[in-house]
Amino acid sequence: MKQRKNKELELSALFLYKGEEDMETIEYEWVKQTRKIMLDVCGNLTTEILTANVEGFGYPSIRNLLVHTADCYHAWLGSFLLLRTRNPLTPKDRFMEMSLDDIRDRFLQVDRYVKEVWSEYEGMMEEPVKRIIPWRDTGESLSMTPRQLLFHTVSHEFHHKGQVMAMMRQLGLEPPNTDVLGVGKVDE
Repeated sequence: MKQRKNKELELSALFLYKGEEDMETIEYEWVKQTRKIMLDVCGNLTTEILTANVEGFGYPSIRNLLVHTADCYHAWLGSFLLLRTRNPLTPKDRFMEMSLDDIRDRFLQVDRYVKEVWSEYEGMMEEPVKRIIPWRDTGESLSMTPRQLLFHTVSHEFHHKGQVMAMMRQLGLEPPNTDVLGVGKVDE
């Protein structure tokens, strides 16, 4: 049984990495499509709804969750992997100043970071990068592969997108379908 399980894992790994560069591009296009659906819906919300405090979430408003979500990419891709900034995180006292257009701009930069990671780490997505976490004053270091950090940021976005949809429901709104199954085929 154990041998069969190991063989299944090997086959799964082989399937996942066959043509990996094309798959990553297609999968990230899906991420962008579902993000656009969410941001477009948020563009139709009043400022009161976008900034309403909803209990039970670490970031208590839709706007704050969106800023935090973009910041994760800025931190792990833009700062840790690409070394583009030492201050990737929006200070919480600046969240109130962030408009939806500012958030859209943060996500456009995210898209550029993703492309840069693919370019700069081409053929090295499985090579661990070990360095001190640039935005932390503790001197804490971390060793992760670019693929792990890219996967972390995307899964983090989908986690918080689900929270945004839950917030919309709690605020009496009908959220859109932002599942990858709900988007069309990516044009190549």
